Amino acid sequence: MVTKLQIKDKSESGKSIKIAPFKKEIRKTVPHKHNNYFEILYLSQGSGYHYIDSRKFEVMPPVMYFIRKDQVHCWELDSEPDGYVIIIKKTFIEESLDSELKSLFTHISKENCVYTQEHEMVRSLFELLIETDRKNGKNAFRMKEGLLKALLALVSEDGKPFAGKAETSANLYHSLLSLLSGEQVIRNKVQYYAEQLNTSPQNLNAACRKAVNQSAEEVLSEFIISEARRLLIYTDNTIAEISFMLDFHDPSHFVKYFKRKTGETPLTFRKSN
Repeated sequence: MVTKLQIKDKSESGKSIKIAPFKKEIRKTVPHKHNNYFEILYLSQGSGYHYIDSRKFEVMPPVMYFIRKDQVHCWELDSEPDGYVIIIKKTFIEESLDSELKSLFTHISKENCVYTQEHEMVRSLFELLIETDRKNGKNAFRMKEGLLKALLALVSEDGKPFAGKAETSANLYHSLLSLLSGEQVIRNKVQYYAEQLNTSPQNLNAACRKAVNQSAEEVLSEFIISEARRLLIYTDNTIAEISFMLDFHDPSHFVKYFKRKTGETPLTFRKSN
C-alpha cells in the first residue's frame, strides 16, 4: 500500500535546463510530483490519458503539457509514445535577462495542456535544443534561451489550449504574474497588486501559496530582483535611479534589500557582469 506520494527528480546537478527524448517505455506511472522544477512534455505520438492534479487529459498528439512545481501527475498510456521532455529549474528563469522569454513563460505556464498545430517546426526546435544542450561554451545558455523562446512563441501563437476550467487560485497567481510583466512602473507592495486584481492580500497570498508554495511577497520579490539585475546590466542608470524605478524611496534600503536577497550589493553585481 502506497502511503507517501512519490517525488521524482529527473534533473541533472549543475544544469538549470535539460532536454531529452520522451522515454518510449513509459506506459503507466503512479501519481508523483517534481517539486524543484517546471516540466514541458511534448508528444508527437501515443494514446491514453495524462492526469494532472485532478484533471484528466486525453492524449491526442501533437500535444504539449506543462507541469508546474508541486503539481501531481501520472500517465496511463496504451501505445508507444514519442516526443520530448524539457526540465527547467528556477535558476534558469532567474538567470535569464530576456523579459520577452519570461513573459512567454508566464503566459504558457498557466496552461496544463496545449494542442499544437505546427508539428515539424516544433520537432525541429526540440532537436536543436537537444543538440545545444550538449554544448558548454560561454554562449550555450543564450542559445538555449533563444530556442526555448522560439518554441514557446510558436506554441503560444499556434497552439490551442485545452478547453477546461482552471482553478481560481492558479488564475489569480497567473494574473499577478501577467500584471507584473505588463506594468510600466513596478510597485513594491503586495497590497497594490491585490487591489488591481480586486482581491485581498490574504487571498492573493493564499493563491500564490497554493500555486507555487511561495507567498505573494516572495513572488513579487523575485520579480523585483530580476528587474533590478536587468537594469543593472543593460542600462547606465545609477543605483539610486534604479532604486526609485523599483519603488524604493531610499537607495540605501534598495541596496540592503538586494544584498539580502542575492548575497551581493547592486554595485558588486554590476561590476561582475
